[in-house]
Amino acid sequence: MTHVESTPVAEPEPERPDQPAETAPEAAGSGSGRKRNGSTVYTASQWRLMWWRFRKHKLAMAGAIFLMLVYLVVIFAEFFAPFHPSDHNGAYQHAPPQRVHLFEETDDGTRFNPHVKGYHYEEDEETWRRTYVTDEDQIYPIGFFVSGPEYKLFGLITTDIHLFGPKDPEAPMYVLGADRMGRDILSRVIYGTRISMSIGLVGVVLALVLGVVLGGISGYFGGWIDSAVQRVIEFVRSIPEIPLWMALTAALPRSWSQVQIYFGITVILSIIGWTTLARVVRGRFFSLREEDFVTAAVLDGVSKRRIIFRHMMPSFTSHIIAAVTLAIPAMILAETALSFLGLGLQEPTVSWGVLLREAQNIPSIAHTPWVLIVPGFAVISTVLALNFMGDGLRDAADPYNR
Repeated sequence: MTHVESTPVAEPEPERPDQPAETAPEAAGSGSGRKRNGSTVYTASQWRLMWWRFRKHKLAMAGAIFLMLVYLVVIFAEFFAPFHPSDHNGAYQHAPPQRVHLFEETDDGTRFNPHVKGYHYEEDEETWRRTYVTDEDQIYPIGFFVSGPEYKLFGLITTDIHLFGPKDPEAPMYVLGADRMGRDILSRVIYGTRISMSIGLVGVVLALVLGVVLGGISGYFGGWIDSAVQRVIEFVRSIPEIPLWMALTAALPRSWSQVQIYFGITVILSIIGWTTLARVVRGRFFSLREEDFVTAAVLDGVSKRRIIFRHMMPSFTSHIIAAVTLAIPAMILAETALSFLGLGLQEPTVSWGVLLREAQNIPSIAHTPWVLIVPGFAVISTVLALNFMGDGLRDAADPYNR
């Protein structure tokens, strides 16, 4: 017999409890842990991976924080605004911005006392132009959580507490100046934020529904259905936007209330804005319907509706979110342009576009240029923040981006 010498096989060394399992540098402590062969393997969802990449985009994070503050103003506009937007005082027409002083000089020394100083105006006898002069003797203290004009929070709770304002409700305070009717510009811009930002958000939601449904049907079924949807898209996109806005807005009955006009403009902007998103969704459906997981779902007898909404849509939901974020600025600018041309919202409704209509008033430009600077700055800063956040979402959702 041939003797065969066997070589002993070394048993694997047991894992010592003091040795930590290998983890991904960013997933450790953030993802969900699973035990595999005695080691902890950390996994992360698609949304968590998007968040890790998104937070590295500094401009996108800054834009997101700014937009959170803007929508906080939208929700609590009455609380943040020191006055009602329609409150006016003819004695302060075209009043310039008042400087906020934090300290007051007294006989006992300097003390902390936020306040604004009063002013009176002098009229030129030839041009009748008002010139405001600061009155050093008039001091109007400013406080936080002070009483002011009464309002209903969320339309339910009656209160008169405002974030800041003059401690004397009758005292004049125009931190950003007054318009040609003596109305506080800061309060009007805050109230206008609610209308302009909500129109952009509601309009994009409606455009999202139309774009995803029609674009998904076009891309999944193809054939004559795709041809019909694409011809409609091409027809809408072939019409110049501004004349189309003007024609559709002019068709709204003048007997409508401001709320009805508000929803009418939102629907019009949605009808025009859905075509771009529909093209994007159609292209994604074309590329996904030939994938193996879709073919497997079809062979398993899964319904078409479930394939579209359960299997295909989640695979590019992040791209839709990025596209929606980039579409909101277009909606805001569209409403601003319509209101500026006098075809959108009208007084007494307050929006950024309505405020910018003051540019058509030559005395306002000559005497109070800040009436245009403040709402214009609000539009520019918000649109930039939305674009920055949209760029960050788009980069975070792109799996091929490095």
